Amino acid sequence: MEDIEYYKQQLQRQEKLASLGLLTAGIAHEVQNPLNFVINFSKTSQKLLGDLEEVIAENKDRISQDGSDEISEISNDLKANLEKIISHSERAVNIVRDILLMSRGKENEFLPTDVCRIVKEYVWLSYHSMRAKFKNFNITIKERYQADMPLINVIPQDLSRAVLNVMNNACYAVRSKQLTTSDKDFSPEICVSVEMVSSSLVIKIADNGEGMTDEVKQKIYDNFFTTKPAGDGTGLGMAITRDIIENKHGGKISFVSELGKGTEFTFEIQGKK
Repeated sequence: MEDIEYYKQQLQRQEKLASLGLLTAGIAHEVQNPLNFVINFSKTSQKLLGDLEEVIAENKDRISQDGSDEISEISNDLKANLEKIISHSERAVNIVRDILLMSRGKENEFLPTDVCRIVKEYVWLSYHSMRAKFKNFNITIKERYQADMPLINVIPQDLSRAVLNVMNNACYAVRSKQLTTSDKDFSPEICVSVEMVSSSLVIKIADNGEGMTDEVKQKIYDNFFTTKPAGDGTGLGMAITRDIIENKHGGKISFVSELGKGTEFTFEIQGKK
C-alpha cells in the first residue's frame, strides 16, 4: 500500500509538471515580443545618441569646456547602459527561444545546434532557479567552451533537459555540503566544459559537493530514486537523462564520484556536423 501511494504521488507530481510546462511555454511566448521591443528601441536609441553626438560636435564652439566634458560623460554612460540592456535582453530572448524549443520541438528531431550556447544557457538557468528558491545560494561556476565549435546535430530540447537535470543535481550537492560541512574554508564550485574530442562531443559537469555513497551509485539511474527532500525531486531526472544521451543520441553517459569530495558527469555523443 505504501508503494502504491508513493507512485500515485509521483504521477500526480508529473501531471503538475506537465501543466507547468504548458504554462511556461505560454509565458515564454508572451514575453518574447516585449523583449524584442526592448532590443529594437535600444538599438534605435543608440543610433539617435550617435546623431546627437554629431550635432553636438558641429556646435562644439558654442559649448563651454565644462559643458562639453559633462555631455561626453553622460553620453558614454548612456552608451554603456544601452549595450548592457541589449546584451541582457538578447540573452533573455535566447532563453525564451530554448524554452519554446523544448516545448514545441518535434519528437526526436535532430537539428544543427550551437551546443556551447545551449549548455551555457541551461547551466545559468539552473543556477538562477536555485537562487530564486534559496536566497543565500551562491557558488563559483567555471566554464570552458571550445572556441569556433561547429554546429552539431543533436535533439536540442532533449540535450538541454539533460544538462539541466545534471546541473540541478550538482547545485543541490554543493548546497547540501555547504550546509553540513565543518570545513569553514569550503567554497562550492561547479566546473563545466564543452569540447570536441576526435569526432565526439564531450560535455562535462563537475561539482565539489557531497559525492555519492555506493548505494546511490547503484541506483542513480533507477526510476523514482532520489536523494532530494520530498517535493524537490521526482526521481526521474537521471533516468530521463540517461535515455536522452544513450538511447536518443546513441552516446554514453558516465560519472565518477567520491563521497565527501564531489561528482563529475560526462556526456559523449558522436558529433554529426
